[in-house]
Amino acid sequence: MDKRISSADAAIENLQDGATILMGGFGLCGIPENLIAAVRRKGVKDLTIVSNNAGIDNFGIGLLLQNRQVKKMVSTYVGENKLFEQLVTSGELQLELNPQGTFAERIRAGGAGIPAFYTSTGYGTMVAEGKETREFDGRHYVLERGIRGDFAFVKAWKGDRWGNLVYRRTARNFNPMMATAADYVVAEVEHLVELGELDPDNVHTPGIYINAIFQGQNYEKRIERRTTRK
Repeated sequence: MDKRISSADAAIENLQDGATILMGGFGLCGIPENLIAAVRRKGVKDLTIVSNNAGIDNFGIGLLLQNRQVKKMVSTYVGENKLFEQLVTSGELQLELNPQGTFAERIRAGGAGIPAFYTSTGYGTMVAEGKETREFDGRHYVLERGIRGDFAFVKAWKGDRWGNLVYRRTARNFNPMMATAADYVVAEVEHLVELGELDPDNVHTPGIYINAIFQGQNYEKRIERRTTRK
């Protein structure tokens, strides 16, 4: 029941080229910084990364794009990363762009064992190209597949040795659903606490979903876009 490991590098010991990794976060909020750095050090290639976006050019998943370690991104937004945009338009990087609600539901479905579902979002647009469509009660729907990964990397505020996790405010974002939708789930936390310190009623991800947990270091908590009054 002790799922603690020594480091991010130990957590990805079995990560191989061509793996699919779900990565929590929204912009730079709640991203698994230590695990991303470990993937860069390991140098694995041809990865498929499932993440809301690719962060910015010099931080987060952007570091893996710089190293040309990512073959495909499954995302909802590309606007803050110029390299991401350049790699897609040049054909160096495959992109599967999703409406954000569809993206969230695809991951939730993957975690719940639901192989596919119908949604009206995207019907009649390029999102629906090549996909099955059906009509229900006079409205048209698109069939979307659930998403599962070989690995999921999530970032939490607190966790214990059983893998129970508590996220902090908006850093929760996609992390809880991604923790349910992969074969091997690694959690990095800011604070690794003793059993009993987490209020069971406030646990966001039960430890049953987590395979390994470690306490991260040197979190930068950057501001993605700073806006100030003149």
